[in-house]
Amino acid sequence: MERNYAIDFIKFFAIFAVVVIHTIPKDSLIGLFVLDNFSRFAVPFFFVASGYLFGLKIIDNKESLAYFKKYVIKILKIYVCWLVFYTIYDVLIIYKNGSGVQRELMKYFDEFTLLNLLYYGEGTSGYHLWFLTSLIWSIITLYVFFRIKKINILFIVSLVLNLIGLFGQSYSMFYKLPISSTRDTLFFGLFYTALGFFFAFNLKWNKPRQINNKTYLYLFFFFSLLQVMEGYILDKVFSGSHGEYFLSTIFLTAFLFFFALNNKLLGKGLLITKIGGDALGIYIVHVFFIDIVDLTLNSLGLNFISENLLWKLFETLIVFIISYIAYSFLQYLKHGLMRKNHS
Repeated sequence: MERNYAIDFIKFFAIFAVVVIHTIPKDSLIGLFVLDNFSRFAVPFFFVASGYLFGLKIIDNKESLAYFKKYVIKILKIYVCWLVFYTIYDVLIIYKNGSGVQRELMKYFDEFTLLNLLYYGEGTSGYHLWFLTSLIWSIITLYVFFRIKKINILFIVSLVLNLIGLFGQSYSMFYKLPISSTRDTLFFGLFYTALGFFFAFNLKWNKPRQINNKTYLYLFFFFSLLQVMEGYILDKVFSGSHGEYFLSTIFLTAFLFFFALNNKLLGKGLLITKIGGDALGIYIVHVFFIDIVDLTLNSLGLNFISENLLWKLFETLIVFIISYIAYSFLQYLKHGLMRKNHS
């Protein structure tokens, strides 16, 4: 299978966008309606890329069940390891604060419900781990529908669910779904993972239409601008709550992925493409370093700059770089231990 370098190339910008979302203050026009809303392409792109690459691996593969098991177990191991990491970190912070430790611990572990841990991926300061649980359930659902030859039906159903999920997100001012969150498998992750699988499934027999590559890019930026405007209008005109995905998100994600499919060699040999290949690792560790930076500022009495936009832009860059270095170091240690065990 020919490697698509463009996917990792775009992942670099997507993972940087995720760090932007988690660091930039939401109380300014630039922070909320430009940087935050524009960056919302990132997680949908990760889901689409995951579904696409998974699809390429199992379609026409006689060992598809073995690969499916291996893939799910791999993501599950990553989730469990980092769930334990963030749990230990949270407990240490509770002990560090030193007041009402027993009460705070009981309150903390009350959030460890089966629904939170196994479905929503919530309960710890590693709130971003929801992506892993959502990906696991999405892949399981995809494989089941693939085996019963109903992928097209799943795609349509997941699209409808995603549109319904908008009423638990950006469009909640029109009708509020009686659900705590629609940033989950059913309303969010499943559709974008299915979209990626749908690309892989259909491109096996049909070549993508030869549209000018710039056209895909222009369409991506057009719908990105539309997403920024959508977020602004919904919040300012309709006094809605800030959403994490929009109707325009579907189109901008699809056109961005079409661009990647038609530019497979884009980014080949570049450092940012290599970094993009480690996007999941950066994603997992970056929240920890955001917290460390905030704790450091508080200990130095500099927390007054924590909401300054210029500082946050600098912090975004620092957290991104440190996260990549830390993840690379962890991978170095892991491979070193594996070589030692096999020697």
